[in-house]
Amino acid sequence: MTFVKIDGKKIEVGKIICLLRSYRAHAEEMGNTVSEKPEFFLKPRTAIIHDGGEIIIPPESNDVHHEVELAVIIGRGGKNIPVENAMDHVLGYAVLIDVTARDLQAKAKKAGKPWAAAKGFDTFSPISDGLPVSKVSSPQNLGIWLKVNGEYRQKSCTGMMIYSVPEIISYISGIMSLEPGDIIATGTPEGVGQIVSGDVVEAGIECIGTIKVNVR
Repeated sequence: MTFVKIDGKKIEVGKIICLLRSYRAHAEEMGNTVSEKPEFFLKPRTAIIHDGGEIIIPPESNDVHHEVELAVIIGRGGKNIPVENAMDHVLGYAVLIDVTARDLQAKAKKAGKPWAAAKGFDTFSPISDGLPVSKVSSPQNLGIWLKVNGEYRQKSCTGMMIYSVPEIISYISGIMSLEPGDIIATGTPEGVGQIVSGDVVEAGIECIGTIKVNVR
């Protein structure tokens, strides 16, 4: 069972839906434009690891990057969810690190091929324990950060997100049904960079929690 914990209870993970270019500054640092509507990709739930786990650098890649994100954990499923009702479907929040084999992603993009492999390796989605939605007054104004070996790499605020959590949920549910246990990773702020074997990566979101993992 692949799970995320909320208040000590294990919730089985379903789909992992990840937004891209949801912070303008990150889009700019990657040389990308921002779309009018959210764009996303999927990661396998086998990518999940927990606090104290290890990100394993795959032999296929020489340039693996960190991306800290606010994760929204779905508690009630739905299809075509209106924006005004979207928060009724949220069970809680967690801190997620979206790990990317950047060189494999760039190679696939250049060839016009899918880049799911660059995001989908086992251990490429460390996630913290979750916090119930009732304990977070708003997900849109929280400090978000990531450190490598004790030094800040990413430091921003979820208020810089282009799309709100209700807008994201509504949009995705118009394309695919959301189910209990699905996780939406809402994108990363600027400051992404390489991690290598031996690094210690720690990430956190104000009021929600932290996660610390090693790199091997």
